[in-house]
Amino acid sequence: MMEIMNESDGAIVGIHVSDTLREDDYRTLLPVLEERFRAYGKLRVLFYADETFRGWDTKAAWDDMSFGMRHASDFEKLALVGAPDWVVWCIKLSAFLMKGEIKVFPSDALDAAWDWVKG
Repeated sequence: MMEIMNESDGAIVGIHVSDTLREDDYRTLLPVLEERFRAYGKLRVLFYADETFRGWDTKAAWDDMSFGMRHASDFEKLALVGAPDWVVWCIKLSAFLMKGEIKVFPSDALDAAWDWVKG
């Protein structure tokens, strides 16, 4: 499951993920993000993975990767909160493609991550 967090405002977007992400999640989320890219240019994104997060199915992983590649220079900041080590590792490997800042936070530092993304 994937949802836009209530704290999101304008170019600042929080995404809460749980369980396994599927293609339907991206059909809902990607148009929202595309609209915000058109409105604000660059986005500051907080990706919060709760303790139930297990990853992506194959189609959702493809959607995520292709969207990320298309917008690699459009993320001003990306905060990963509570993401499993393997997700952090994947983001760090692809970080050279992104122009923005990336910072990893433990699951108990959601408030600090919001402060960083907003700052």
